[in-house]
Amino acid sequence: MRKTLKEIALEIGGEVVGDESIVITGVSSIKEAAIGDITFLSNPKYAPLLETTCASAVITSRDIAAPASKKAIIRTENPSLAFSKVISFILPETLKHPKGIHPSAIVSKNAKLANDVALGAYTVVEEGAKIGQGSIIYPSCYIGQDVEIGAGTLIYPNVSIRERTVIGSRVIIHSGTVLGSDGFGFVTVEGKHRKIPQVGIVEISDDVEIGANVTIDRARFDKTFIGRGTKIDNLVHIAHNVIVGENCFIVAQVGISGSTVIGNNVILAGQAGLVGHINIGDNAIVTAQSGVSKSVPANTTVSGYPARPFMYQQRVNACIQNLPKLSGLLKELKLRIEELEKKIGIKK
Repeated sequence: MRKTLKEIALEIGGEVVGDESIVITGVSSIKEAAIGDITFLSNPKYAPLLETTCASAVITSRDIAAPASKKAIIRTENPSLAFSKVISFILPETLKHPKGIHPSAIVSKNAKLANDVALGAYTVVEEGAKIGQGSIIYPSCYIGQDVEIGAGTLIYPNVSIRERTVIGSRVIIHSGTVLGSDGFGFVTVEGKHRKIPQVGIVEISDDVEIGANVTIDRARFDKTFIGRGTKIDNLVHIAHNVIVGENCFIVAQVGISGSTVIGNNVILAGQAGLVGHINIGDNAIVTAQSGVSKSVPANTTVSGYPARPFMYQQRVNACIQNLPKLSGLLKELKLRIEELEKKIGIKK
């Protein structure tokens, strides 16, 4: 679709600086953009690219200075969000989701499907399952006994949802994810590991998005819970009886051990690992590759292994970088002390 900068600015509530008659025919990242494309700049460290990008226009924040190159810009409150809106009408969605019930889908007579539910090829829906209006389930998915899925939920291929799992409305689940697998519970008796039954459930609230190859274990009792609006990246593991609050970001390869409680608006960055039975307070941030061994207060950023307050950990890291220099200085001081001891006749 073709739109002028003036038309785009009206759509996203932005202000054009430059030629508002420029026609935009495509979208791209700021490095790869070509003439006719529009891009965006939200991270200040990429500001120099504003002068070098080949894009015809750039969406920026309102406080960005007009580029010396006279490149046309559209100033907005949130460049990233505005660019997402532009993508939706410059490159409208062309993916065609499954429609209707594929003949090869296997649906129990006791399952309840609302209007406009779509089931892809070879998907299995067990007895007692309930699927809400307009939900779409791609091929080769498994929906277990007594699973409940709300309205408008989208489930991509090869997802397994075990028995009694509860999923809200407008949830997105990407390929390879497993919800409701057994929690890792064993007791050792006379040298043998005996399995502890995991009889709880998993509950996913509305507007959650779960990435590819995520595993969320059912609770031993009660439920493992993911709060409304939380977004989970690929390759995350959430163990039994974990409680995750609302609007959290859980980034790739995070591991959360059993019975840990995560507050609202928490960010767990990539490869962070959390032990079990701790609390992470509201608005806390755990930086990448941190190992969290104790509870984190609200509104706190922690880093490192073991995870400590961020600024303290930065000072620790600075000291570690100076260790080679300090080691050399220590050797030099030792030699000087030995020389002084010889001069004043101290014998060891």
